[in-house]
Amino acid sequence: MSDKNNGYILLVEDDDSIRLTLRDFLEKQGYNVLVASDGVNAIKQLLDYNIVIIITDYRMQIFGGDYWIKFLERYCSDKPIIITSGFLRPEFKIPFEVIYKPFDYFLISKRIEEFLSQ
Repeated sequence: MSDKNNGYILLVEDDDSIRLTLRDFLEKQGYNVLVASDGVNAIKQLLDYNIVIIITDYRMQIFGGDYWIKFLERYCSDKPIIITSGFLRPEFKIPFEVIYKPFDYFLISKRIEEFLSQ
């Protein structure tokens, strides 16, 4: 799955500035990106589009945190998932890769490319 235009990256982040700047950055890298500000809107995107990678914040006001992680583990475990957080600590058990805030957008892009080349 090395084609950048084969499906969408779903970016779920409640912080507008991170969500929109990361979306713009990834689109400039050639990726198709959909955004959601919480878990509920993310589910709508998952139902409507071919999502190939999920990048999501952990702590969100609406349907975030542990229940969002449980949802992703149960219903989206067939997709690469990256959790971003400024809240989580390394000792918290999360079944997905975690990248801690603040993060470098190039690191996210590199991980996406690695997932797509598998």
